[in-house]
Amino acid sequence: MSDNAPVATGTPVPYDAVVLAGGAARRLGGADKPGLRVGGRALIDRVLAACAGAGTTVVVADRRSTARPVRWTREEPPGAGPVAALAAGLRLTTAEHTVVLSADLPFLQPATLRRLLTVLRETGADGALLTDADGRDQPLVAAYRTAALRRELAALAAGPDGLTGLPLRRLTGALSLTRVPDPLASFDCDTWDDLVNARARIREHGHVLDEWISAVKNELGIELDVDTGALLDLARDAAHGVARPAAPLTTFLVGYAAAQGSGGPEAVAEAARKAAALALRWEEENNGGGKENSGGPSAPDAG
Repeated sequence: MSDNAPVATGTPVPYDAVVLAGGAARRLGGADKPGLRVGGRALIDRVLAACAGAGTTVVVADRRSTARPVRWTREEPPGAGPVAALAAGLRLTTAEHTVVLSADLPFLQPATLRRLLTVLRETGADGALLTDADGRDQPLVAAYRTAALRRELAALAAGPDGLTGLPLRRLTGALSLTRVPDPLASFDCDTWDDLVNARARIREHGHVLDEWISAVKNELGIELDVDTGALLDLARDAAHGVARPAAPLTTFLVGYAAAQGSGGPEAVAEAARKAAALALRWEEENNGGGKENSGGPSAPDAG
């Protein structure tokens, strides 16, 4: 089977992840491609954030510092190619489904992986992979049935040359695949021009704020999801109702107050609500020119 899949929904599918990060990056002059930064974050960390829902995440490469813990392994011999690397990573997985990813995908999101896994479950195929803007298969942005991968890897390993140097198409060509078009999530950084384009894209108006917040959370090691719109409204109210410097100071104090409490999104929302109400009271006083409400106490007669 080799067809295009519709958008699918459903309950989350448990999975493990194998990330191949040990390539030679020849088109980048041998640069450390997984460590190149887009939006202030290493490419490998962006990929690891996308597959944070995996039960086990295996990175096939030499050990390096990453934003979250993973398991490490290497193909034998090192540099034996993507099929050998995948086989090495798969030995450390146990889930029925495995997401296989390259380490150079700046725009990959958890929702993309959920879609691939749901399509895989609902179609009954051996794998579900993305296709790029030109309609080309991207087997390193894909979800597979683990048993199907192991079956075909075993068949290839039994050949005269084993797995060393085999292209991925030798593996995927034996699988029944469903294709999911997604030009953005399948975009990878193979060249310096790709890297420049990726960096430019995240600074577009529709992306920059989300990218910045993700980068800050990654840098600070926090997972908290909050109502960004509410915090922006608070900053606006503080700037207009009090003074412009009040905006960043108020949002800082809201975060500090939330941390002193339960520390969750609800605590942030409650602290933001209180601060916003206070800012509006300040603005009302300013608009009133300092006059008291008519219902307030009156001054004594002068006579």
